Amino acid sequence: MRRLLLFVLFFVSTSPLQAQSYYPGSWGDWEKKSPEKVGMNAKKIQAAIEYAQAEETDNPRSMEENHYGTFAREPFGDGIGPFKDRGEQTGIIVKDGYIIAEWGEPFRVDMTHSVTKSFLTTTVGVAYDRGLIRDVNDKVNAYMAPIYFMEWDNNQNKADRLKEPKVFEPFKGEHNSKITWNHLLRQTSDWEGTLWGKPDWADRPSGDRSEWMTRERHEPGTEWEYNDVRVNLLALAAMNVLREPLPKVLREEVMDKIGASPTWRWMGYENSWVIIDGQQMQAVSGGGHWGGGMFISARDQARFGLLTLRNGRWKDEQIISEEWNKMAQTPTEANSNYGFMNWFLNVNKDRLTSAPTTAFFHLGAGTNMVYVDQENDLVIVARWIKGSAMDGVVKRVLEAVE
Repeated sequence: MRRLLLFVLFFVSTSPLQAQSYYPGSWGDWEKKSPEKVGMNAKKIQAAIEYAQAEETDNPRSMEENHYGTFAREPFGDGIGPFKDRGEQTGIIVKDGYIIAEWGEPFRVDMTHSVTKSFLTTTVGVAYDRGLIRDVNDKVNAYMAPIYFMEWDNNQNKADRLKEPKVFEPFKGEHNSKITWNHLLRQTSDWEGTLWGKPDWADRPSGDRSEWMTRERHEPGTEWEYNDVRVNLLALAAMNVLREPLPKVLREEVMDKIGASPTWRWMGYENSWVIIDGQQMQAVSGGGHWGGGMFISARDQARFGLLTLRNGRWKDEQIISEEWNKMAQTPTEANSNYGFMNWFLNVNKDRLTSAPTTAFFHLGAGTNMVYVDQENDLVIVARWIKGSAMDGVVKRVLEAVE
């Protein structure tokens, strides 16, 4: 029995699970190790870094200029949120919780575009864990109080708006009333309407203009469409349920607990203000499509990646339930490579042919990639690279695992 006990103690002390127990401290307190200390080849890691640096995106560093050369060409495409010029091509590699390489400007705060959607999903997870959302398959309309937009009428003639709706009820109507939280989280709602001056059809419209406003709606859950108007609708619905600004919820329930810096900011639009419980609140955006979204450093992105790597656990606290994180990683019926927004899955290896099928990544324009690999206990943050270089970065880091 004594020998058996010693064997068990030896096995536990040398198990890979122990390597997964390290969590960084707050802000810049993050232990670094050489690649060799965690079983990686230093020369191959350096080759991965050099590859990423050589594959820096060709897009302009001015995010405002980039917007007006891309999304602004859509109908109603004007920016209504803040933009910020980006920095150098930047990256961080985290193995077993330790930083084994970083380059560029890891502490610089930049826009992260659609990686913001992953933070949005996390705040919805807070509402779910609090019991404010009982089931993701529930229809959203049952949870929605009337929304009162903050508007200034300068004492205009009230008769001009007689019988016009004075509150916003986005989930009324034959189609929109069918939409569930799950549909919003998976981008399969096909919600119809206008939010913050942006009609749903104006975001990434098809080439056939004749169907933009007249096409027949898809049954919720049957068609996947990447659409930021509907993402912003989820942000508004989540705030309506939580009755608090989402950045406040995220800071108190997630970012402070994982030791994130005080430098990140989650921005909304100049017109995305509502009044809840007598308080002015800004609804945030789920990305930088029209400006705004999450402004964050690569270091804080890496912390969030590590949180999702550990399925919502940080040290001795389950910050976001494992149930929620597992749901976020399940394929969407209408798009098997997508979980909850913005968990991009790798089940078909369409984008990351070199990565395991179990890997996932949070992805935003730029390109901003937070790669999460639970099989290899690995997180890679790569910012401002070409989209075509994503697999090349991951491939070279995985080749360094010995």
